Amino acid sequence: MKRIHSILVAFILLAFACSLASAFDPSPLQDFCVAINDNKDGVFVNGKFCKDPKLAVADDFFFSGLNKPGNTSNLVGSNVTTVNVDQIPGLNTLGISLVRIDFAPYGGLNPPHTHPRGTEILLVVEGTLYVGFVTSNPDNRLFTKVLHPGDVFVFPIGLIHFQFNIGETKAVAFAGLSSQNPGVITIANAVFGSNPPINPDVLAKAFQLDKTVISIFSPDSGQINE
Repeated sequence: MKRIHSILVAFILLAFACSLASAFDPSPLQDFCVAINDNKDGVFVNGKFCKDPKLAVADDFFFSGLNKPGNTSNLVGSNVTTVNVDQIPGLNTLGISLVRIDFAPYGGLNPPHTHPRGTEILLVVEGTLYVGFVTSNPDNRLFTKVLHPGDVFVFPIGLIHFQFNIGETKAVAFAGLSSQNPGVITIANAVFGSNPPINPDVLAKAFQLDKTVISIFSPDSGQINE
């Protein structure tokens, strides 16, 4: 009886571990699975319908345009050009994607954000960036580094991170992510710009700020509905 109990516990733990592993992009069981929008003849794999591999063409694995600077004329002074499964359908099931990040001269910022489904590795090709990430609770340790062209930095999956241009000229970086669609949650936008808005009492207590300050950042904050 004791042995059966041990086997049962081991089986439950194994099943739990497998369920955790499935939260990330699964390993492909075929050469490729090109995503298509038409589900008439496709097979549904990893959130996308896949075309018949015999019908795949070179353009399914191609994207052009990362040599073009992004428009940084916005409030944060940065622009992210994304190349994921939506731009290259051949990325489906391959567990990888790419971005180009352009920064305006001194002050261009890729604001604190997270990628819930991917680790990021960043390569600076132009300019000087101050980058960092914060570990999870309870420590919330901050790891930062000043990066120059040719420098590489890693942001672990799910952790809040940022990049800030501290140089007098524009900056450019490329980053690879360990998911075909890593997702992005910009912290300030999510907290102060949610739809519908978060109740101001919640935000005031969470950030230890007066409600009048909260109303400046989130003027349309909603009330709690019973």
